[in-house]
Amino acid sequence: MKLKGINSSSKKTINLIKKTFAELISEKKEISSITVTELVKRAGITRGAFYSHYDNLYQVATELETEILEKVFKDEVNIKTKEDMFIYFDKIFKYLEDNKVIYSKLLASNDALLFMNRLNKKIQNSLSNILGKKHYLNILFFTDGTISLIIKYFRNELDEDLKSICKYIKNIAEYLFFK
Repeated sequence: MKLKGINSSSKKTINLIKKTFAELISEKKEISSITVTELVKRAGITRGAFYSHYDNLYQVATELETEILEKVFKDEVNIKTKEDMFIYFDKIFKYLEDNKVIYSKLLASNDALLFMNRLNKKIQNSLSNILGKKHYLNILFFTDGTISLIIKYFRNELDEDLKSICKYIKNIAEYLFFK
């Protein structure tokens, strides 16, 4: 993002750009299929408003990804026990539930797989730091499965809700790491 010390009007514009971007990525499936002209027209803003905040559409995508990673991993340093990990899982899944609309749209795109790869690596590194290298294969199995379930949920390929998925993830984590 270009501007520092942004006002409430700029924040509204930025949020509108992100929301509109998510809608378009859901429809088009790839960033390369979206144009700035199309985004600003749908958002009802000027090209100047867009370019005062972003250089291009990839910057919008990167900002959304970074925002997600920051929110999801902000509490990870406090994980010391199984209970801490489960509280952390609850926070992650609550965040996903609270932002279900935008993530459903973002994760429907093919470009989302690159982001999910970044998320998967971050989770793997975090779990390795918490649990140690002896659980390496279990960590890979766990993170790959977790990411796959999240993608399938947001693409409407599962009949489960996020609470059920979170509970299932906790059961798997307990079995893999704490038995």
